[in-house]
Amino acid sequence: MSRHLLVPVDGSPLSRQALEFALEEYDNASIVAFHVLDPTDPGYSSATEIDVRNEPRHGSDEWYERANEEEKRIFEDARELAADSDADLETERTVGDPAREIVDYAEVHEIDQIVMGSHGRTGATRLLLGSVAELVVRRSPVPVTVVRDETER
Repeated sequence: MSRHLLVPVDGSPLSRQALEFALEEYDNASIVAFHVLDPTDPGYSSATEIDVRNEPRHGSDEWYERANEEEKRIFEDARELAADSDADLETERTVGDPAREIVDYAEVHEIDQIVMGSHGRTGATRLLLGSVAELVVRRSPVPVTVVRDETER
C-alpha cells in the first residue's frame, strides 16, 4: 500500500533531515514537501539566523520577495533530494500559522502520516515562541513522526 506523506519544510537542517528520513524509510510513498510562510513572524520564514534590523520591513513587498526566493531554494533542495532517491515528490505552499496549516492540509488532503523536524528555530526564539512540532503532534488527525537532531538526545 502506497502511503501519502506530508513533510513540512522550512529550510532548516532538521526539516531537511525529516525529508531525507521520509525518502529513505518510505520508498513507495507519495510525498508532499509543504512550506508555510508565516506572515506574523518576520524571522521564522527563514531558517537562517537574521538580524531584523537589517531586513526589509516585515510585510513589505521586498520582505515577501525575499520569502518567496527562500521558498524557491527550499523546494529546489527538496526536489534534488527526491530525484536522488527516485521518489514521487510534489511541493505545496500556503501562507498562515504553520501548525494550523500543516494540520489542516493533512485533514483535507487525505495524508496518512506527517514527518517533520522537531524544530526549525534556534536559540531564544525556540524557547519563547513554542514548538510547531509540538502543536502538530497534539492536533494532528494522523500519526506524526518527529525527527530529532542527534545532539538533542
